[in-house]
Amino acid sequence: MMTNLFSTFDPATSMTFSMNWISTMLCYMLLPLNYWMLPNRLNLLMNNIMNKLNKEFKMLLGFNSKGMTLIMISLFMFIFMNNIMGMLPYIFTSSSHLTLTLSMALPLWLTLMIYGWTNNTKYMFAHLIPIGTPPMLMPFMVLIETISNLIRPGSLAVRLTANMIAGHLLMSLLGNNIMNINELIMPLIMMVQIMLMLFEMAVALIQAYVFSVLSTLYYSEVL
Repeated sequence: MMTNLFSTFDPATSMTFSMNWISTMLCYMLLPLNYWMLPNRLNLLMNNIMNKLNKEFKMLLGFNSKGMTLIMISLFMFIFMNNIMGMLPYIFTSSSHLTLTLSMALPLWLTLMIYGWTNNTKYMFAHLIPIGTPPMLMPFMVLIETISNLIRPGSLAVRLTANMIAGHLLMSLLGNNIMNINELIMPLIMMVQIMLMLFEMAVALIQAYVFSVLSTLYYSEVL
């Protein structure tokens, strides 16, 4: 039973060729703005989201954004679209797999570290010891800060993966057992499923926002 439950998160459904990873770019194939009359509600919604995110990221980065806001907005939209597409039936949720999340978090973190240690070496060394640290605790603070810095890409990837898997598992459990439930309780189960669906849509938005905001904060530390 557990194999059937977790098989929804297995991208390799075929021994020869798997079509599941195509869902990563499926939203951009189905919703090209060239086929819509402009301006439309979709275009207005996307512009409003991008303007809000641009203001948010500029506030975090200050005057040293240097185009980084465009990268973070693109990262947010990519993760958000994949999370939302995973809510549709028979579509693989690519953001629930460590292969995708780690491939986004690790190169981004590694690029920021190379940029920071190359251009701001003294600042990066000074960042290992917070202001006001007693001299006796300085070696331990360097070790703690180094470990916390090294686990950042893993925490970004695992946070997104775990949050996307958790809600899908609950909906899979309820959906697989709904045929064995009494008909009197079925309306209640359907209401719970609808509430879980709304909750997962909120989680999809929040996790994309958290991933992009944390990446922005990591970038602001190396300026």
